[in-house]
Amino acid sequence: MPDQVNIKVCMGTGGIAAGGTEVMDMFRTELDKTGIKAEVKERSNVDKVGCRGFCAKDVLVDVEVDGEVTTYECLNADMVPRIIEEHIIGGEPVTDWVTGEDYRKFNEKQIKVVLSDCGRIDPEEIDAYLDHEGYVAVKKVLTSMTPEETIESVKKSGLRGRGGGGFPTGLKWEFARKANSKQKYIICNADEGDPGAFMDRSIIEGNPHAMIEGMIIGAYGIGATKGYVYIRAEYPLAVERLRRALEHARERGFLGEKIFGTEISFDIKIKLGAGAFVCGEETALIASIEGERGLPRNKPPFPAQSGLHGKPTIINNVETLANLPYIFKNGPEWFASLGTEKSKGTKVFALTGKVNNTGLIEVPMGITLKEIIYDVGGGMEGGKEYKAVQTGGPSGGCITKDYMDLKVDYESLADIGSIMGSGGMVVLNEEDCMVNIAKFFLEFTQDESCGKCTPCRIGTKRLLEIINRITEGRGRKGDIELLLDLSEDIKDSSICGLGQTAPNPVLSTIKYFRDEYEAHINEKRCPAGVCANLLTFSVIEDNCKGCTLCVKVCPVSAITGEKKKPHLIDDELCIKCGACFDVCKFNAILKG
Repeated sequence: MPDQVNIKVCMGTGGIAAGGTEVMDMFRTELDKTGIKAEVKERSNVDKVGCRGFCAKDVLVDVEVDGEVTTYECLNADMVPRIIEEHIIGGEPVTDWVTGEDYRKFNEKQIKVVLSDCGRIDPEEIDAYLDHEGYVAVKKVLTSMTPEETIESVKKSGLRGRGGGGFPTGLKWEFARKANSKQKYIICNADEGDPGAFMDRSIIEGNPHAMIEGMIIGAYGIGATKGYVYIRAEYPLAVERLRRALEHARERGFLGEKIFGTEISFDIKIKLGAGAFVCGEETALIASIEGERGLPRNKPPFPAQSGLHGKPTIINNVETLANLPYIFKNGPEWFASLGTEKSKGTKVFALTGKVNNTGLIEVPMGITLKEIIYDVGGGMEGGKEYKAVQTGGPSGGCITKDYMDLKVDYESLADIGSIMGSGGMVVLNEEDCMVNIAKFFLEFTQDESCGKCTPCRIGTKRLLEIINRITEGRGRKGDIELLLDLSEDIKDSSICGLGQTAPNPVLSTIKYFRDEYEAHINEKRCPAGVCANLLTFSVIEDNCKGCTLCVKVCPVSAITGEKKKPHLIDDELCIKCGACFDVCKFNAILKG
């Protein structure tokens, strides 16, 4: 029998969805039967660890036996007894389920700063964070540095806002520090709303104390005594763990009156958002905290001068704040040594879409797009051809294969018409229609428009009407030019960032895939075979074996034919659902 057994089961939102709870319960049950004393760390209600990142391989489990760690992937509850019998008791890992080359490549080029403790510590137990030098940085700041020195260190680190804008964090703090007011606020923007984005949620689920520690440092720097975390109610797991972390921090004297034995007082409240995308914009977020409808306000004045309740207010997102403890523990020069000249440090991305290794990654600024997709991401799913990657969510743009060697940093992305955004990265392949992709993001932004300003409220609606017409085969000559002109007008005249960036997916897809728009309009054809109204299905007689599978799946009986003889598709009855194409084993259905 081993002397020590330590098990960590991946049970963030992704791990739970993959069956982590059942895996956790099975480990506990089976270990109790053997009498082995195990420290079981999980992500449920008792002992938990943060996201391991490699979501494509959940449920991930670390099994440590007498100091030797083995990582298993894609586990389910039925596999647990064998691991206990052969590995924990027998001393031989079950090699069939151990992570391999793809896991190594996924992690090889990552540099984890913000995510360094996620997957290693229990996010609901403050002692687990303290064991990893938690709250050491903020204690050092509050007891041995002035607010001015704190801000200067942040400026030296080169940290820029990770919420999308990339504004220098130290400079932003300096504005608020110099503002003349007895009351100041710091707000953590955890209202992550981009489709496919889950960076901030995972950080809070895995290590909420890092963000809290960062908020305390920021509050000290600008002179704030009150803070808010604005987080959407759609993140119940993150909210639960954040509440618990705040309670523990207060119990230890890290929040409240005279924190860390000093004369400094600071506390944090949680404000639940209703999931409005526009509330990710800082002035709309402030209005929501004040109890008003979440509508953006004209700037200037900027929140650093006049924000919450008219007082100087700093707003940073989760990732920005979670960097701070590590910057002050390791020194600003250490952080500045990572990344590029103008984009320092690392960036967390949610890598999703048509790539093999989907998940949460943290890479150094300046890594190339090719390295992210083909090294960290393991290449394109199913061996399909890379077409583009959408960065920055609905506010961003697409990056084509011509820019595979592009360095991923703020300036490089902006130069080609995209943005970093909060870190969403959706990979697209040859089977994706770029007109339809633009439509998808435009539907989102049009639906999320708060309606305050006419350019965004009406302009995005008109953009969507034109895009819909094109994808339905009713495109007209001049539609592309109309989309371009209208997009520029919306960008120039909208009040806030939502409207100003809403046309970006349209502009970038026209810039790089204009030929697809022209095919939709002039030829009434979708080259990718996605837009249903432009599709036709026919049978290739030489390939058809008469197996009748297509007949069985057709919901409208549009396919006829005898067994072992070529079939026919009735164009008038066909609803273009694609079921016949999907089921055919002989490539006998032509989609075009």
